[in-house]
Amino acid sequence: MIIPYAGIIAALLIVILYNTVKILKEYERGVIFFLGRFQKVKGPGLIILIPGIQKMTKVDLRVIVLDVPTQDVISRDNVSVKVNAVIYFRIVDPEKAVIRVANVFEATSQLSQTTLRSVLGQHELDDMLAERDKLNEDIQNLLDKRTDNWGIKVANVEIKHVDLDESMIRAIAQQAEAERARRAKVINAEAEKQAAQMLADAAKMLASEEQALQLRYLQTLKEIANERTNTIVFPLPLELVGPILKMANASKS
Repeated sequence: MIIPYAGIIAALLIVILYNTVKILKEYERGVIFFLGRFQKVKGPGLIILIPGIQKMTKVDLRVIVLDVPTQDVISRDNVSVKVNAVIYFRIVDPEKAVIRVANVFEATSQLSQTTLRSVLGQHELDDMLAERDKLNEDIQNLLDKRTDNWGIKVANVEIKHVDLDESMIRAIAQQAEAERARRAKVINAEAEKQAAQMLADAAKMLASEEQALQLRYLQTLKEIANERTNTIVFPLPLELVGPILKMANASKS
């Protein structure tokens, strides 16, 4: 009869020890309740509890990666897109995370979905595609403010995909092609403008310096002489043609 009683006592001791002694890892904290009232936050290391009087809720302080499901978003320019994202957050106040919200992970997930739709709905489609870093920062700041009362710190938000239908993809491709054509025309116009300005400056310089004009004339003759042609046209400087024309006009009169 002694052995059964010893077994029962040993089992009771094991149960008591299991409910009394707790070991928390470095990244864990324990929120202690004394007769249902919050007492303190303990950990890491060895924690001693009074069975039946003290209760402990374990909290993980590591960064948690939350995948936000795909959301249907209507942009400010009335374009329907599907957007999903990923949220990185961690618990910085275990007391708030346990006492002020029933399920901190579910609450953060639902809030992330509504915030994603709200923020992206205020922007046009071009902003979603071109200014993703700014949108990530706006969503992160808004989530961080709203979850502060839950003891949560939102570290980062990343929009992963912005999915469009086929018709919208074709429209964007046509718009991009038209923009490239416009830029090409602008570049060609700027090149023509610069070339015309440089020719005008060169003409002014040659007109103001007679020696430069003569050197250019000799250079032109040299280039013509190098051409393989049967007919060579020698350009005459205006300084030679002018007196000849004046003499011809004087003889006629």
